[in-house]
Amino acid sequence: MHWLCDGGQSGGCPCCEDVLHGSTSESPPRKFAENYGSRANPHIIEYGSNTLKSNAQIAARFSVAPMMDWSDRHCRYFHRLMSCHTLLYTEMVTAPALVRGGAVHLLDYNVEEHPVAVQLGGSDPKELAAAAKLCVERGYDEVNLNVGCPSDRVQSGTFGAVLMRDPCLVADCVAAMKDAAQDIEVTIKCRIGVDDQEPEVILPDFLEKVSAAGINRFTIHARKAWLQGLSPKENRDIPPLDYPLVHRMKTAFPHLHLSINGGITTLNETCAHLDVMDGVMIGRAAYHDPATVLLNADQAIFGDTTPARSAHEAVEAMYPYIEARMAEGIRLHSITRHMLGIFTGRPGARKWRRILSEGATKPGVGVALVAEALSSVPEHIPAD
Repeated sequence: MHWLCDGGQSGGCPCCEDVLHGSTSESPPRKFAENYGSRANPHIIEYGSNTLKSNAQIAARFSVAPMMDWSDRHCRYFHRLMSCHTLLYTEMVTAPALVRGGAVHLLDYNVEEHPVAVQLGGSDPKELAAAAKLCVERGYDEVNLNVGCPSDRVQSGTFGAVLMRDPCLVADCVAAMKDAAQDIEVTIKCRIGVDDQEPEVILPDFLEKVSAAGINRFTIHARKAWLQGLSPKENRDIPPLDYPLVHRMKTAFPHLHLSINGGITTLNETCAHLDVMDGVMIGRAAYHDPATVLLNADQAIFGDTTPARSAHEAVEAMYPYIEARMAEGIRLHSITRHMLGIFTGRPGARKWRRILSEGATKPGVGVALVAEALSSVPEHIPAD
């Protein structure tokens, strides 16, 4: 693994891992990039055109969060097979790694991942502008600035959640990014505050000052971040959620596109928040139980009338991708580790996980192992 907070010179940052490896692109059974294949989507005409900005805004109604060590390109490809419309995010990539570290390869992705957004970390406007330009050149649909990560190493680089203390600097950063990104939207992911800040006071001030720089879309994690005393994992669980506060921000700033994030695990919860908010972002639940969160998202959230794939169909649709990546030297485990949760709560799920966990690291294994694991899960669950 290659860690990025200092351009990859040392290890340990849980928010900046280099897992966005280079890629080539091949068509899945139902090709996504060309108008979603057999799933005609009225919002997507052609990627690489001027439709991208509105596409990302539409997709932002429901998104999967940037997640350390999880939302790499293999994970995103798998998630895309389950939902054509959901907006997918990369892991955070730091601007220094891109601009000074020669890590442009971190931006590689498969074209079938669209709509896909890249999340950047940094606090230097010029550096972030240069990084945003690289992202635009690679064809990303959105460039997001991380103002929510509480990691010690991220703080040492003066970015992430610590930037909640300096909305004027954030405004300078996103203004520079916006100039560099041209027609591609620049967005913010933030917390409701940090440490002893009073969210009811600082959050509206933050939104007002940053939006004045021309930023119209924010995703708000409905928790504070404690910069000292809590680990990044604890910061995802211990600070209490304050959904009503985030809802009030939508009332106070009706002209902004505001999404809510934090502790949301189901499509029913998503729909309830969408009665108030413009968008919902789900993180760990989409990773650990993707079938529940993603397989019916197009129908429940976006009104797509095309029948959803089954979990079995999603796994089988991965076979060509797995073969192509393994031909490039990628290990099977690097892909299948993101597929372990697809049958959560289903008969045979434990055997599915065991076969892949124990077998995918062995030499010489391939798609046949995935097919073997899949055969252990009944495709149809008999009624009681």
